[in-house]
Amino acid sequence: MAFVDYEIADGIARLTLARPDKRNAMCDAMLADLAACVDRAAEEAQAVVLAGAGDHFCAGLDLAEQSERTPVESIEGSRGWHWVFQRIRSSRIPYFAALHGGVIGGGLELAAVAHVRVADSTAFFALPEGQRGIFVGGGGSVNVSRLMSVARMMDLMLTGRVLDAEEAERCDIVTYVTEPGGAVEKATELAKRASANAPLSNYAIINALPRIRDSGYDEGLFFESMIAAFTQSTPEAHARLRAFLDKRAARVAAPAK
Repeated sequence: MAFVDYEIADGIARLTLARPDKRNAMCDAMLADLAACVDRAAEEAQAVVLAGAGDHFCAGLDLAEQSERTPVESIEGSRGWHWVFQRIRSSRIPYFAALHGGVIGGGLELAAVAHVRVADSTAFFALPEGQRGIFVGGGGSVNVSRLMSVARMMDLMLTGRVLDAEEAERCDIVTYVTEPGGAVEKATELAKRASANAPLSNYAIINALPRIRDSGYDEGLFFESMIAAFTQSTPEAHARLRAFLDKRAARVAAPAK
């Protein structure tokens, strides 16, 4: 039985968490399936939409598997999450998370490693680890805190606060909010748009921007210059720039009112 469904059309892979009877709680088998799907997408897709089946995106860690683990087993389990999630975060292709229903604990940690997050208005976000007597273990202390700040993350973990989709947008957890049921369609639209970019530009955006942010000011500017020079000197960049100069490429227009 597969716990992650894989589809691909027009270069866009859709990875759907498929354990709806458990609110897509992440068990070891689902994590293994996710890793296999991430590897497959890396080989054949230009962008990925990550979604959840049923009423929720992901309710987080399957606590039934964790309750009796030793400290060493728990460390190994956490590092397994890091290993898979980092392959998404540092992918050569962009991931667009389509969120609905519960995006809780490890589900929020998974969403945080996508490169763009789209939530429909049914989505709600929480980090209830404090109430469970545990701590985030899927990279949330690094990745979620970079989205919403340490102070906001601490609030969620200490108080059990639950954010709705609009609050999550204000906290920079998500960048788009749609009507109920609209997140996958919007995420797919964005994935198609991104897949038309130069692959090297997408790779640089995904992998250089976070490193520049985490570096010193002067180091960041120097790294930016290196990446800019590298991308601009490729044959594909020359062709795209020539198309723009020859008025064969679309211009940037004001948003439709």
